[in-house]
Amino acid sequence: MRVRPGCERLIEEARRLLGGRPYALCVHGASVTSRGNSVAERLCADPATRPQFLVVPEHGLYGEQAYMEPVSDGVEPHLGVPVVSLYGSSARSLAPSEDLLRGLDAVVFDLQDVGARYYTYLATMALTLEVCSRVGVQFIVCDRPNPIGLAALEGGHVRPHLRSFVGYLDVPVRHGLTAGEAARLHAAFARLDLDLLVLECAGLTRSLLWPDLGLPFVPPSPNMPDFETALLYPGLCLLEGTNASEGRGTTTPFKVFGAPYVRDPFALAARLSAFGLPGAAFRPLFFTPLADKWAGQRCGGVQTLVLDRARFRPFLTGLAILRALMDLAPGAFAYRRDAYEFVEDRLALDLLLGDDSLRTALEQGADPRDLAASLAPQERDFAEARRPFLLYPD
Repeated sequence: MRVRPGCERLIEEARRLLGGRPYALCVHGASVTSRGNSVAERLCADPATRPQFLVVPEHGLYGEQAYMEPVSDGVEPHLGVPVVSLYGSSARSLAPSEDLLRGLDAVVFDLQDVGARYYTYLATMALTLEVCSRVGVQFIVCDRPNPIGLAALEGGHVRPHLRSFVGYLDVPVRHGLTAGEAARLHAAFARLDLDLLVLECAGLTRSLLWPDLGLPFVPPSPNMPDFETALLYPGLCLLEGTNASEGRGTTTPFKVFGAPYVRDPFALAARLSAFGLPGAAFRPLFFTPLADKWAGQRCGGVQTLVLDRARFRPFLTGLAILRALMDLAPGAFAYRRDAYEFVEDRLALDLLLGDDSLRTALEQGADPRDLAASLAPQERDFAEARRPFLLYPD
């Protein structure tokens, strides 16, 4: 089957929805139709639907910038349109200014999310929604499928003192929402006075994963090359909060992990296998990152293999990986302590987990399976709370 993203309705009805209206277009390299055509090119080609400027998130318009690397403003020479960055060198850059949006009729949002709370595009959306509400600008979401599906939920609430750009929305780590659904939920929970229009996907149901959609996978960021990486990301991204490599600087980011202090990757793989995690297997290996953590150094580690997409639980797997590293390298495994997503006074791992009690429990020897099970009531509560904002059937 072929699911049609909401951008196709925007293009088909562009003159009615946008014709002659001053608007900004929030896009990136994955903002394409089901045939792989650029949404920005299609809209810029018609003078009646040409945006005033483009707004781009972390990683930039073409996904050139690495994570946490500032993106500059400028002009896109091919399209001849100004580009405004929503990921600069300070936390203030993460939301558009009110002055920037005044004089516009609308902001059109068309970014490809991957279904994890700490993937920053939905935070960009939420912050922009809030500014649109304050200045009276319509917000139009071109909805897109969630690559890892809309059925499964994993993780609990974000504690207020840990709210950040990687935990801006109070949703589970694996949130089971599309951007359009998240926009509806945030507008209601934040009590925004907002003219919100969601252009829905055609043919989408909650059980579908990306391989079921009939759509090309265009990497939405430099280290998100394919669907399986997206499925692993809600778990393996937790390693960004540690001194273990999450595979950046290799050809398999978020699929492999390790560090030079992992002397025996076979023991690490065995420890993880002993947890009996659903849908997963672990292959010991060595790798040498070319960039990022441990660049140029040989790392012992593990490749996480997804054997059953339906049963695999990435966040549980990430908790188990943290537990295994704590067990097998207690003197060498450490937390990242430098500034992370513009936050300097809290651990990066706590920001990612959204709840520092989870880290404390792991330090005290908690079984990751018990920790994940303890979050089930929060997952059920969220499943009920999100119900009024869902757009797609089971």
